Amino acid sequence: MRVSGVMKAAAKAGALKSPGGKNIVLVDAVRTPFCTSGTSYKNLMPHDLQRAALLGLMKKTGVSASDVEYFIAGTVIQEVKTSNIARESLLSANLPNSIPCHTVTMACISSNQAICNIVEKIATGQIEGGIAGGVDFMSDVPIRYNRKARASMLKLSKTKGTMNQLGVAAGMLKYLASPELPAVAEFSTNETMGHSGDRLAAQFNVSRKEQDDFASRSHNLADKATKMGYLTDKMSAVFVPGLNEAVTADNGIRPSTPQQMAKLKPAFIKGPQGTVTAANASFLTDGASAALVMSEEKALKLGLKPKAYIRDFVFVSQDPKDQLLLGPAYATAKLLSKNGLKFADIDVFELHEAFAGQVLANLKALDSDYFGKQFLKLGGKFGAIPMEKLNTWGGSLSLGHPFGATGVRLAVTAANRLQVEGGKYGLVAACAAGGLGHAMITEAYPAK
Repeated sequence: MRVSGVMKAAAKAGALKSPGGKNIVLVDAVRTPFCTSGTSYKNLMPHDLQRAALLGLMKKTGVSASDVEYFIAGTVIQEVKTSNIARESLLSANLPNSIPCHTVTMACISSNQAICNIVEKIATGQIEGGIAGGVDFMSDVPIRYNRKARASMLKLSKTKGTMNQLGVAAGMLKYLASPELPAVAEFSTNETMGHSGDRLAAQFNVSRKEQDDFASRSHNLADKATKMGYLTDKMSAVFVPGLNEAVTADNGIRPSTPQQMAKLKPAFIKGPQGTVTAANASFLTDGASAALVMSEEKALKLGLKPKAYIRDFVFVSQDPKDQLLLGPAYATAKLLSKNGLKFADIDVFELHEAFAGQVLANLKALDSDYFGKQFLKLGGKFGAIPMEKLNTWGGSLSLGHPFGATGVRLAVTAANRLQVEGGKYGLVAACAAGGLGHAMITEAYPAK
């Protein structure tokens, strides 16, 4: 009776429904501290961080492993030894091997997709609850020999006779000095994301000063939120072999002024026309996250207190050349229109900060009559997102951006902000490589 009463009261609280007609909830989430690549976690492997997030979530929620029916993890830069990192991290955490696992990759919205995959499984009745997570580890990225070197190695493995082998090996030596280094670049266009960010900022007349101001805001707000104890999704500690102390804090937050940021030189397009710098772009980060997603009925039966309903979501895609980073504008307009909502109905906005210029360009796109008519196919602009509701606890520019883990951070930050600020609806939006984008609506879970 108690569970039924709570569910009836909750159903009256919101007009939106979760996918499949079921109420699906974000129970809670955790993440490791996010650390700049090459620092605290440099001697670990990616699955070590995902394992830490998994175990941290189990401990924080108190959920039994028998109630976890599936685990999906997002990742972008894959460690070849643990290609299905969801499975390897679960096994290394000594969780039941009967829990199915798979890994998804969708660039910077990989864990967004992981969350949505779990939601879809619940909505279709396959499971009642599962974990969605994600990890990326930029301290040790795969570096390949070039193709000619690889071909020579394969040939050498099949060559018979010592002299013949020596001949192949000698010919191979000249190729070994030119490894293929990974880059944050589009395969289809061969353009780095930083160059795309610079061009996008220019398209929407986002100045260098605007970008530095926004980046400074992100760092200062993240510093404030940390000191206020708001970032409760962050695990208290990650123990790293060889370190005297546990890792307990994000180490990329740099409170600063726009004047300090203005001293940095452009990182991609050189000269005065370049506006993207190391300070107003997200930095390479190591980190992992994990979220417990369940049907409301299941969560309440287990005595869990959810943080938020997951009400709806969309994925979009655009031209990866000229609209690579505009996914949030397209996804936001599409999702809110679908649900009959306007910006005035949203209390909390959490937008992924790949670059300061990218965020500001999306804001300008949504508030542009031309963009609204020409690209969103609306009668005019969709509207302006109030800055006082946007990323008020910092964002990827300051907290860091482990590609596969950020989506969970965005979702739980929106949920936590709704609880702290007393709001009803939250909007999560993010861009991703390939011209992809995502948006999700969350609704605060009733306090009683």
